[in-house]
Amino acid sequence: MKKPTAKIREEIARLQEQLKQAETRDAERIGRIALRAGIGEIEIEEADLLSAFEEVAGRFRGGTKPTQGRKPAAMPPNGAGEAAGQSAEA
Repeated sequence: MKKPTAKIREEIARLQEQLKQAETRDAERIGRIALRAGIGEIEIEEADLLSAFEEVAGRFRGGTKPTQGRKPAAMPPNGAGEAAGQSAEA
């Protein structure tokens, strides 16, 4: 039983919309975290920021290790933490 092409196109369109919504949720979540960490106040080239994010992603995927024996900052149990001199209430 083959699906008609119209049904497949409808399914693809529905899945593309779901993907768009999921990417928007992810972007908003990451953006909120980045702002809490003070990234919005740093003047940095987009390419440099992208490189730093890729490094962090690799570290959490197990692809890279912290550079030259530096330990990542410990996070408090609630995960709020104070980053870039900002309190968790900011």
